Amino acid sequence: MPFPAILRYFSDDLAIDLGTANTLVFTRNGGIVVREPSVVVINKLTNKIEAVGNAAKEMLGRTPGNIVSVRPMKDGVIADFDITEQMLKYFIAKAHGGRRWVRPRIVIGVPSEITPVEKRAVRDSAEQAGASEVYLVEQAMMAAIGAGLPITEPSGNMIVDIGGGTTDVAVISLAGAVYSRSLNIAGNELDEAIINFLKRRYNLLIGERTAEQIKIELGSAHPLEEGLSLEIKGRDLVEGVPKTLTITDKEVREALAEPIAAVVDAVRMALERTPPELSADIMDKGIVLSGGGALIRNLDERLRDETGLPVVLADDPLCSVVLGTGRLLEDIELLRKVSIR
Repeated sequence: MPFPAILRYFSDDLAIDLGTANTLVFTRNGGIVVREPSVVVINKLTNKIEAVGNAAKEMLGRTPGNIVSVRPMKDGVIADFDITEQMLKYFIAKAHGGRRWVRPRIVIGVPSEITPVEKRAVRDSAEQAGASEVYLVEQAMMAAIGAGLPITEPSGNMIVDIGGGTTDVAVISLAGAVYSRSLNIAGNELDEAIINFLKRRYNLLIGERTAEQIKIELGSAHPLEEGLSLEIKGRDLVEGVPKTLTITDKEVREALAEPIAAVVDAVRMALERTPPELSADIMDKGIVLSGGGALIRNLDERLRDETGLPVVLADDPLCSVVLGTGRLLEDIELLRKVSIR
Protein backbone atom coordinates (compact mmCIF):
# COMPACT_ATOMS: atom_id res chain seq x y z
CA MET A 1 0.00 0.00 0.00
CA PRO A 2 1.49 3.41 -0.93
CA PHE A 3 2.49 5.56 1.99
CA PRO A 4 2.11 9.34 2.36
CA ALA A 5 4.35 11.41 0.08
CA ILE A 6 5.57 13.43 3.07
CA LEU A 7 7.17 10.26 4.50
CA ARG A 8 8.92 9.58 1.17
CA TYR A 9 10.28 13.11 1.29
CA PHE A 10 11.87 12.53 4.68
CA SER A 11 12.91 8.94 4.02
CA ASP A 12 16.43 7.97 3.12
CA ASP A 13 16.79 4.80 1.07
CA LEU A 14 19.08 2.17 2.55
CA ALA A 15 21.43 -0.51 1.27
CA ILE A 16 21.95 -3.33 3.77
CA ASP A 17 24.56 -6.08 3.85
CA LEU A 18 22.69 -8.39 6.23
CA GLY A 19 25.54 -10.71 7.08
CA THR A 20 25.90 -13.72 9.34
CA ALA A 21 28.74 -12.06 11.23
CA ASN A 22 28.17 -8.33 10.66
CA THR A 23 25.48 -6.01 9.32
CA LEU A 24 26.43 -2.88 7.38
CA VAL A 25 23.99 -0.14 6.40
CA PHE A 26 24.62 2.44 3.68
CA THR A 27 22.56 5.60 3.11
CA ARG A 28 22.65 7.79 0.02
CA ASN A 29 23.39 10.87 2.09
CA GLY A 30 25.76 9.44 4.68
CA GLY A 31 27.60 6.48 3.15
CA ILE A 32 28.20 3.60 5.59
CA VAL A 33 26.43 4.67 8.78
CA VAL A 34 26.14 1.31 10.59
CA ARG A 35 28.79 -1.39 10.87
CA GLU A 36 27.97 -3.73 13.75
CA PRO A 37 27.92 -7.46 14.58
CA SER A 38 24.72 -9.37 13.74
CA VAL A 39 24.21 -10.33 17.38
CA VAL A 40 21.23 -9.83 19.70
CA VAL A 41 21.12 -10.41 23.47
CA ILE A 42 17.76 -11.51 24.90
CA ASN A 43 16.44 -11.93 28.45
CA LYS A 44 14.72 -15.35 28.41
CA LEU A 45 12.57 -14.50 31.43
CA THR A 46 11.05 -11.36 29.92
CA ASN A 47 11.71 -11.99 26.17
CA LYS A 48 13.10 -8.47 26.14
CA ILE A 49 16.04 -7.54 23.89
CA GLU A 50 18.84 -6.31 26.14
CA ALA A 51 21.40 -5.34 23.48
CA VAL A 52 22.04 -5.37 19.73
CA GLY A 53 25.22 -5.12 17.65
CA ASN A 54 28.46 -4.00 19.30
CA ALA A 55 27.04 -4.03 22.83
CA ALA A 56 25.64 -7.54 22.29
CA LYS A 57 28.93 -8.93 20.95
CA GLU A 58 30.75 -7.69 24.05
CA MET A 59 28.46 -9.99 26.06
CA LEU A 60 29.15 -13.16 23.98
CA GLY A 61 30.12 -16.01 26.32
CA ARG A 62 29.78 -13.74 29.37
CA THR A 63 26.05 -13.77 30.13
CA PRO A 64 24.19 -15.36 33.08
CA GLY A 65 21.75 -18.23 32.47
CA ASN A 66 18.67 -16.08 31.83
CA ILE A 67 20.47 -13.91 29.24
CA VAL A 68 21.31 -15.46 25.86
CA SER A 69 23.32 -14.16 22.93
CA VAL A 70 21.70 -14.99 19.58
CA ARG A 71 22.98 -14.75 16.02
CA PRO A 72 19.69 -14.59 14.08
CA MET A 73 21.46 -15.10 10.74
CA LYS A 74 22.95 -18.48 9.82
CA ASP A 75 24.80 -19.30 6.60
CA GLY A 76 23.79 -15.91 5.18
CA VAL A 77 20.04 -16.42 5.67
CA ILE A 78 17.52 -15.86 8.45
CA ALA A 79 17.49 -18.49 11.18
CA ASP A 80 15.19 -16.57 13.56
CA PHE A 81 12.60 -14.37 11.86
CA ASP A 82 11.37 -12.40 14.91
CA ILE A 83 14.84 -11.56 16.22
CA THR A 84 16.06 -10.59 12.74
CA GLU A 85 13.10 -8.24 12.43
CA GLN A 86 13.95 -6.59 15.76
CA MET A 87 17.63 -6.35 14.80
CA LEU A 88 16.73 -4.73 11.47
CA LYS A 89 14.43 -2.24 13.21
CA TYR A 90 17.31 -1.27 15.49
CA PHE A 91 19.79 -0.83 12.61
CA ILE A 92 17.28 1.06 10.42
CA ALA A 93 16.42 3.43 13.27
CA LYS A 94 20.14 3.93 14.00
CA ALA A 95 20.83 4.68 10.32
CA HIS A 96 18.11 7.34 10.45
CA GLY A 97 19.27 8.91 13.69
CA GLY A 98 16.56 7.28 15.79
CA ARG A 99 13.62 8.36 13.58
CA ARG A 100 11.42 5.25 13.74
CA TRP A 101 8.60 6.49 11.47
CA VAL A 102 10.76 6.62 8.34
CA ARG A 103 9.81 4.05 5.65
CA PRO A 104 12.81 3.68 3.35
CA ARG A 105 13.26 1.68 0.18
CA ILE A 106 15.77 -1.05 1.08
CA VAL A 107 18.21 -3.05 -1.05
CA ILE A 108 19.56 -6.19 0.65
CA GLY A 109 22.37 -8.50 -0.46
CA VAL A 110 21.63 -12.27 -0.20
CA PRO A 111 23.55 -15.48 -1.07
CA SER A 112 23.27 -16.67 -4.68
CA GLU A 113 21.66 -20.02 -3.79
CA ILE A 114 18.98 -18.60 -1.48
CA THR A 115 15.70 -20.55 -1.62
CA PRO A 116 12.27 -18.99 -2.31
CA VAL A 117 11.30 -19.54 1.34
CA GLU A 118 14.48 -17.79 2.53
CA LYS A 119 13.88 -14.91 0.09
CA ARG A 120 10.38 -14.48 1.51
CA ALA A 121 11.78 -14.46 5.06
CA VAL A 122 14.30 -11.71 4.22
CA ARG A 123 11.67 -9.66 2.40
CA ASP A 124 9.09 -10.04 5.18
CA SER A 125 11.62 -9.17 7.90
CA ALA A 126 12.59 -5.96 6.10
CA GLU A 127 8.95 -5.01 5.47
CA GLN A 128 8.00 -5.67 9.09
CA ALA A 129 11.01 -3.59 10.16
CA GLY A 130 9.60 -0.61 8.24
CA ALA A 131 10.67 -0.89 4.58
CA SER A 132 8.34 0.53 1.94
CA GLU A 133 9.94 -1.53 -0.86
CA VAL A 134 12.49 -4.35 -0.68
CA TYR A 135 14.91 -5.36 -3.44
CA LEU A 136 17.07 -8.48 -3.10
CA VAL A 137 20.37 -8.75 -4.95
CA GLU A 138 23.02 -11.47 -5.00
CA GLN A 139 25.96 -10.72 -2.73
CA ALA A 140 28.54 -11.73 -5.36
CA MET A 141 27.04 -9.24 -7.83
CA MET A 142 27.09 -6.50 -5.19
CA ALA A 143 30.65 -7.34 -4.19
CA ALA A 144 31.70 -7.08 -7.85
CA ILE A 145 30.05 -3.65 -8.18
CA GLY A 146 31.57 -2.54 -4.87
CA ALA A 147 35.01 -3.72 -6.00
CA GLY A 148 34.69 -1.57 -9.14
CA LEU A 149 34.40 -4.38 -11.70
CA PRO A 150 32.79 -3.43 -15.06
CA ILE A 151 29.86 -5.84 -14.64
CA THR A 152 27.69 -4.31 -17.39
CA GLU A 153 30.31 -4.90 -20.11
CA PRO A 154 30.41 -8.05 -22.30
CA SER A 155 33.48 -9.46 -20.56
CA GLY A 156 34.15 -11.97 -17.79
CA ASN A 157 34.57 -10.76 -14.19
CA MET A 158 35.25 -13.27 -11.43
CA ILE A 159 34.50 -12.41 -7.82
CA VAL A 160 35.03 -14.53 -4.68
CA ASP A 161 33.21 -13.02 -1.70
CA ILE A 162 34.08 -14.73 1.61
CA GLY A 163 31.70 -13.50 4.29
CA GLY A 164 30.84 -14.75 7.76
CA GLY A 165 28.31 -17.42 6.79
CA THR A 166 28.80 -18.04 3.07
CA THR A 167 31.42 -17.86 0.34
CA ASP A 168 29.92 -16.71 -2.96
CA VAL A 169 31.83 -17.42 -6.17
CA ALA A 170 30.55 -15.88 -9.40
CA VAL A 171 31.51 -15.12 -12.97
CA ILE A 172 29.64 -12.04 -14.20
CA SER A 173 29.09 -10.57 -17.66
CA LEU A 174 26.52 -8.08 -19.01
CA ALA A 175 25.09 -7.52 -15.48
CA GLY A 176 24.22 -11.22 -15.15
CA ALA A 177 25.75 -14.22 -13.43
CA VAL A 178 27.13 -16.65 -15.99
CA TYR A 179 28.07 -18.94 -13.09
CA SER A 180 27.38 -18.59 -9.39
CA ARG A 181 27.72 -20.82 -6.38
CA SER A 182 27.27 -20.27 -2.65
CA LEU A 183 29.15 -22.38 -0.08
CA ASN A 184 28.25 -22.61 3.61
CA ILE A 185 31.95 -22.31 4.37
CA ALA A 186 33.26 -18.91 5.40
CA GLY A 187 34.49 -16.93 8.41
CA ASN A 188 32.35 -18.70 11.02
CA GLU A 189 33.39 -22.10 9.69
CA LEU A 190 37.04 -21.05 10.05
CA ASP A 191 36.39 -20.08 13.70
CA GLU A 192 34.72 -23.45 14.32
CA ALA A 193 37.65 -25.27 12.73
CA ILE A 194 40.05 -23.55 15.16
CA ILE A 195 37.83 -24.44 18.16
CA ASN A 196 37.66 -28.10 17.10
CA PHE A 197 41.41 -28.31 16.41
CA LEU A 198 42.30 -27.06 19.90
CA LYS A 199 39.80 -29.49 21.45
CA ARG A 200 41.35 -32.44 19.60
CA ARG A 201 45.00 -31.49 19.93
CA TYR A 202 45.17 -29.92 23.38
CA ASN A 203 41.86 -30.72 25.14
CA LEU A 204 41.41 -26.96 25.34
CA LEU A 205 38.00 -25.35 25.05
CA ILE A 206 37.87 -21.75 23.80
CA GLY A 207 34.99 -19.41 22.94
CA GLU A 208 34.13 -17.97 19.55
CA ARG A 209 35.59 -14.55 20.42
CA THR A 210 38.99 -16.17 21.11
CA ALA A 211 38.72 -18.27 17.94
CA GLU A 212 38.06 -15.14 15.90
CA GLN A 213 41.07 -13.42 17.49
CA ILE A 214 43.29 -16.42 16.62
CA LYS A 215 42.01 -16.40 13.02
CA ILE A 216 42.72 -12.68 12.64
CA GLU A 217 46.14 -12.71 14.27
CA LEU A 218 47.54 -16.06 13.09
CA GLY A 219 45.33 -17.30 10.24
CA SER A 220 46.99 -17.97 6.88
CA ALA A 221 46.38 -20.04 3.76
CA HIS A 222 50.03 -20.37 2.75
CA PRO A 223 53.29 -20.50 4.79
CA LEU A 224 54.41 -17.12 6.14
CA GLU A 225 57.89 -15.67 5.73
CA GLU A 226 58.14 -15.12 9.48
CA GLY A 227 56.42 -17.38 12.01
CA LEU A 228 53.82 -15.97 14.40
CA SER A 229 52.61 -17.15 17.79
CA LEU A 230 49.91 -16.16 20.26
CA GLU A 231 49.22 -16.92 23.91
CA ILE A 232 45.60 -17.94 24.43
CA LYS A 233 43.45 -18.83 27.42
CA GLY A 234 40.73 -21.46 27.67
CA ARG A 235 39.42 -24.28 29.83
CA ASP A 236 41.21 -27.63 30.15
CA LEU A 237 38.59 -30.26 29.23
CA VAL A 238 40.35 -32.93 31.32
CA GLU A 239 41.13 -30.99 34.49
CA GLY A 240 38.24 -28.53 34.17
CA VAL A 241 40.43 -25.56 35.12
CA PRO A 242 41.61 -22.47 33.19
CA LYS A 243 44.67 -23.10 31.03
CA THR A 244 47.10 -20.94 29.05
CA LEU A 245 48.65 -22.16 25.80
CA THR A 246 50.89 -20.71 23.10
CA ILE A 247 49.98 -21.67 19.53
CA THR A 248 51.70 -20.93 16.22
CA ASP A 249 50.60 -19.88 12.74
CA LYS A 250 51.59 -23.35 11.47
CA GLU A 251 49.08 -25.00 13.82
CA VAL A 252 46.34 -22.55 12.84
CA ARG A 253 47.09 -23.19 9.16
CA GLU A 254 46.64 -26.90 9.85
CA ALA A 255 43.32 -26.17 11.58
CA LEU A 256 42.10 -24.11 8.63
CA ALA A 257 43.35 -26.47 5.92
CA GLU A 258 40.04 -28.21 5.21
CA PRO A 259 37.71 -25.18 4.90
CA ILE A 260 40.27 -23.22 2.89
CA ALA A 261 40.72 -26.21 0.54
CA ALA A 262 36.92 -26.21 0.03
CA VAL A 263 37.02 -22.53 -1.01
CA VAL A 264 39.92 -23.22 -3.40
CA ASP A 265 38.00 -26.16 -4.92
CA ALA A 266 34.93 -23.94 -5.44
CA VAL A 267 37.07 -21.42 -7.34
CA ARG A 268 38.57 -24.17 -9.51
CA MET A 269 35.10 -25.54 -10.29
CA ALA A 270 33.90 -22.08 -11.30
CA LEU A 271 36.84 -21.75 -13.68
CA GLU A 272 36.13 -25.18 -15.18
CA ARG A 273 32.52 -24.21 -15.90
CA THR A 274 33.21 -20.78 -17.36
CA PRO A 275 32.82 -20.39 -21.16
CA PRO A 276 36.20 -20.11 -22.98
CA GLU A 277 35.74 -16.50 -24.13
CA LEU A 278 35.06 -15.35 -20.58
CA SER A 279 37.93 -17.48 -19.26
CA ALA A 280 40.27 -15.49 -21.49
CA ASP A 281 38.97 -12.26 -19.91
CA ILE A 282 39.54 -13.66 -16.41
CA MET A 283 43.10 -14.63 -17.37
CA ASP A 284 43.73 -10.98 -18.21
CA LYS A 285 41.87 -9.37 -15.29
CA GLY A 286 42.35 -12.01 -12.63
CA ILE A 287 40.17 -13.10 -9.71
CA VAL A 288 38.95 -10.46 -7.25
CA LEU A 289 38.63 -11.36 -3.55
CA SER A 290 36.26 -9.57 -1.18
CA GLY A 291 34.66 -10.11 2.24
CA GLY A 292 36.30 -10.44 5.65
CA GLY A 293 37.60 -13.93 4.87
CA ALA A 294 39.63 -12.50 1.99
CA LEU A 295 41.87 -10.90 4.63
CA ILE A 296 43.28 -14.31 5.67
CA ARG A 297 47.01 -13.97 5.10
CA ASN A 298 48.34 -15.31 1.79
CA LEU A 299 44.95 -16.52 0.55
CA ASP A 300 45.60 -14.62 -2.67
CA GLU A 301 48.98 -16.35 -3.00
CA ARG A 302 47.39 -19.77 -2.42
CA LEU A 303 44.77 -19.15 -5.11
CA ARG A 304 47.42 -17.83 -7.46
CA ASP A 305 49.44 -21.04 -7.03
CA GLU A 306 46.38 -23.27 -7.44
CA THR A 307 44.88 -21.55 -10.51
CA GLY A 308 47.82 -19.89 -12.24
CA LEU A 309 45.75 -16.69 -12.52
CA PRO A 310 46.29 -13.20 -11.13
CA VAL A 311 44.45 -12.70 -7.81
CA VAL A 312 43.76 -9.26 -6.36
CA LEU A 313 42.12 -8.05 -3.18
CA ALA A 314 39.25 -5.55 -3.45
CA ASP A 315 40.14 -2.05 -2.20
CA ASP A 316 37.80 -2.38 0.79
CA PRO A 317 37.04 -6.12 1.17
CA LEU A 318 34.90 -5.79 4.29
CA CYS A 319 32.61 -3.22 2.68
CA SER A 320 32.46 -4.37 -0.95
CA VAL A 321 28.93 -5.81 -0.72
CA VAL A 322 27.35 -2.81 1.00
CA LEU A 323 29.21 -0.33 -1.23
CA GLY A 324 27.98 -2.18 -4.33
CA THR A 325 24.46 -2.31 -2.93
CA GLY A 326 24.69 1.39 -2.12
CA ARG A 327 25.63 2.26 -5.69
CA LEU A 328 22.39 0.69 -6.86
CA LEU A 329 20.46 3.32 -4.87
CA GLU A 330 21.72 5.80 -7.48
CA ASP A 331 21.01 3.59 -10.50
CA ILE A 332 17.43 2.32 -10.40
CA GLU A 333 17.67 0.81 -13.91
CA LEU A 334 20.64 -1.35 -12.96
CA LEU A 335 18.91 -2.23 -9.67
CA ARG A 336 15.89 -3.54 -11.55
CA LYS A 337 18.16 -5.49 -13.89
CA VAL A 338 20.18 -7.27 -11.18
CA SER A 339 17.53 -7.70 -8.45
CA ILE A 340 16.14 -11.19 -7.94
CA ARG A 341 12.46 -12.04 -7.60
